[in-house]
Amino acid sequence: MPVSVDCAGVIRWTVRPIYNRPHSESLVSTQEDGVQRRRRSKGIEAMINVQAKPAAAASLAAIAIAFLAGCSSTKPVSQDTSPKPATSPAAPVTTAAMADPAADLIGRGCAQYAAQNPTGPGSVAGMAQDPVATAASNNPMLSTLTSALSGKLNPDVNLVDTLNGGEYTVFAPTNAAFDKLPAATIDQLKTDAKLLSSILTYHVIAGQASPSRIDGTHQTLQGADLTVIGARDDLMVNNAGLVCGGVHTANATVYMIDTVLMPPAQ
Repeated sequence: MPVSVDCAGVIRWTVRPIYNRPHSESLVSTQEDGVQRRRRSKGIEAMINVQAKPAAAASLAAIAIAFLAGCSSTKPVSQDTSPKPATSPAAPVTTAAMADPAADLIGRGCAQYAAQNPTGPGSVAGMAQDPVATAASNNPMLSTLTSALSGKLNPDVNLVDTLNGGEYTVFAPTNAAFDKLPAATIDQLKTDAKLLSSILTYHVIAGQASPSRIDGTHQTLQGADLTVIGARDDLMVNNAGLVCGGVHTANATVYMIDTVLMPPAQ
C-alpha cells in the first residue's frame, strides 16, 4: 500500500486492492445476467475492504511513529542544569557595642550608679551606644557638665560636635563636683567663654585610655598636662577622686570624677 508523508504533518496513503481473480471466476458463464455480476463484484470489493482496513491502520500507526521521530524538532528541550548557589545565612557581625560595656568599670560609685540606672540610654549599656556628648546628656549625674559643653551655660561655648567627632578619654565632673565651685565662678563661666572652654578642654585627652593604661601624665586638648595616679578604686586625677571610670561610649572612655579640674594658672 503506497504511503507518503511530509513534515508538515500531512499523511497520505492509497489503498489499491490488487488480487488475482480465481480461476473459477474466468469460467463463469457469459450467460449470467448483469445483475449477478454486479452482486458478485460488490461482494469481492467488500471482502477486500475488510482485509485492507487492519493493514491500513497498522500502516498509519507505523507512519505516525516515524513521522514523530523524524519530523519533530531536533532542538533539545532547554533545561537549566547549572548548579544553584547555596544560600547561607549572613555571618554574625561583632561590634564594640556587642561586647560587655561594664567589663572595664572601676570606682566605688559604679555599683550605685548601675543600680539607679539599670536600663535605658543613661545606663552603662545605654551609654555605650552613643557618642560621648550624647551619652553624657543621658547620664543624670552629668547634667551640669552637659549644660556647660552644649551652649546652655554659655551660648558661646558648644563642644558637642567636637567631642562626638573623635576618640577621646573624658574626665567628667559630676553634678556634685560643680556644686563645689563658688557661685561667683559659675557666674563668671556664664560670660567668660574663653575660661569655660579652657576648663572643659582640660578634662579631655586624645585617644581612648582604658583603666589599665590610664596611669601617667597626659596632655589635654587644652594643651596643659594632667596626671593620673593610683589604680582602680583609688585612682586620682590631679586632686580629683574617681567616682566611676571605664565607662564606654561609642567613641570615648569616660571617668566620672568628684572635682572640677582647673588648668594651670587658672
